[in-house]
Amino acid sequence: MKRTQATAADLEVFRNIFTSIADEMGTVLRRTAFSVNIKERRDYSCAVYDAAGETVAMGDHMPVHLGAMPLSVRAALDACRITPRDVVILNDPFRGGTHLPDITAVSGVFAKGDKKPDFFVASRAHHADVGGMSPGSMPLAREIYQEGLRIPPVYLMRNGLEDRGVMEMILANVRTPEERRGDLLAQVMANRRGEARLGEITARYGAARVKRNASALMDYTERLARAAIREIPDGEYSFEDFLDNDGIGAAPVRIRVLIRIAGERADVDFTGSSPQCAGSVNANYAIAMSAVMYCFRCLIRARAPYNAGLMRPIRVIAPERSVVNAGLPAAMAAGNVETSQRITDTVLGALAKALPDRIPAASSGTMNNLSFGGWDTRRGRPFAYYETIAGGMGASAAGAGRSATHSHMTNSWNSPIEAFEHEYPVRIRSYRIRGGSGGAGTHAGGDGIVREFEFLEPVEATILSDRRLRGPWGLAGGNPGTPGMNQIVRGEETVSVAAKARFEIRAGDVLRIESPGGGGWGAPPDAR
Repeated sequence: MKRTQATAADLEVFRNIFTSIADEMGTVLRRTAFSVNIKERRDYSCAVYDAAGETVAMGDHMPVHLGAMPLSVRAALDACRITPRDVVILNDPFRGGTHLPDITAVSGVFAKGDKKPDFFVASRAHHADVGGMSPGSMPLAREIYQEGLRIPPVYLMRNGLEDRGVMEMILANVRTPEERRGDLLAQVMANRRGEARLGEITARYGAARVKRNASALMDYTERLARAAIREIPDGEYSFEDFLDNDGIGAAPVRIRVLIRIAGERADVDFTGSSPQCAGSVNANYAIAMSAVMYCFRCLIRARAPYNAGLMRPIRVIAPERSVVNAGLPAAMAAGNVETSQRITDTVLGALAKALPDRIPAASSGTMNNLSFGGWDTRRGRPFAYYETIAGGMGASAAGAGRSATHSHMTNSWNSPIEAFEHEYPVRIRSYRIRGGSGGAGTHAGGDGIVREFEFLEPVEATILSDRRLRGPWGLAGGNPGTPGMNQIVRGEETVSVAAKARFEIRAGDVLRIESPGGGGWGAPPDAR
């Protein structure tokens, strides 16, 4: 394999340059966005790609976005001829997207006078509503057509001018058009910042040197990935885990993996996983690849650049029309958020058999997705909201798991109570650590969260959550974490809510969500 040569100094300089560009794009996106979900929860990701659409650098953003984004970029390049100051958007899960609320914006970076781009930049943001049958566009759906507006690769901007037809078509199909327009234009501005910064470094160092170092960084990450795989004993390691159900039926949904290690190569085979299902927990190949990419990145001890080189020695096998590689017309809303977490748990569970002292017990394993919407009588306008709720991290040989934190495929923040109550007709009655919910062990799992919402207006709400029937597993004799729980408190009455459910909330009702704790590691002291 031909390697691109670069000095160690150049590699370090350009690693920081490319990563800082992606991070700065994220800062622009956050500061110019309209929605709480983006500006407060930071549910977005940005990255830099070379002229072939290969990942050069990613920001410190959302793993589930970043590993899947290259397929969206590829779909945009295949469908559109991107010229200077164009912006192409898409969210179609069957063309590299993940689920419909995640809209990706792709732009080219052109040297002065060039007709072909030297690089591409992309931003992905979770929009709090993209239409569909339920506010927040995370419904309990049976097919993707119910979940919202499905956008193939289309031009949002042409030569720097907004395509009004495309923008108006999107805004006509969402519940909060002003917010959607603001967030889409924030993505445009993030891409513009990436274009500008890449233009500056190309002018400073020369296009040839910048491209050479981009390629060399991918080669460097590949070498680190191969070295990390060589540390895994050769052999086959299997594991299976389950989602509670798909939200439509009661049967558990199996994720099964077999990891084959041979020297410096790894095959990750999901054959035996459940067929695609009626509910919305279906994931596509991009999500499966993203989860695998994350797990193997965690094995690299060095501070490796997060780029396309990581996946070169890894092959992902995901059978078509299975729950990890679903096809039309599968509903996909929860695949990105819930199934991605279970794929991660399964891959780590298999790797734990090979590297028992390096892999942690299962973390909460769910993003506890809550979406709701209605009419705000105080402001005289509709509203739609979406958030994820943290849980406990799994313990490991190194120590106890952290409490009340987002883990694995999500890297978002919480919605601050002040911002949340200012923006929506809802009060947070309680927000606290769910003490004792982490699994016992030599090292205890982290505790989950209790979050209580008091609604001041009637709303339609949806929960897509998991680990309500089975707690996150422990390792090396550690106990599982406590499963999560959803309830509505209505006066003196407390009503249980299923893991995946759509329901009506009355003014004055309190919704209580208790997230799972992480699994423990090692036999608990009393067991010894």
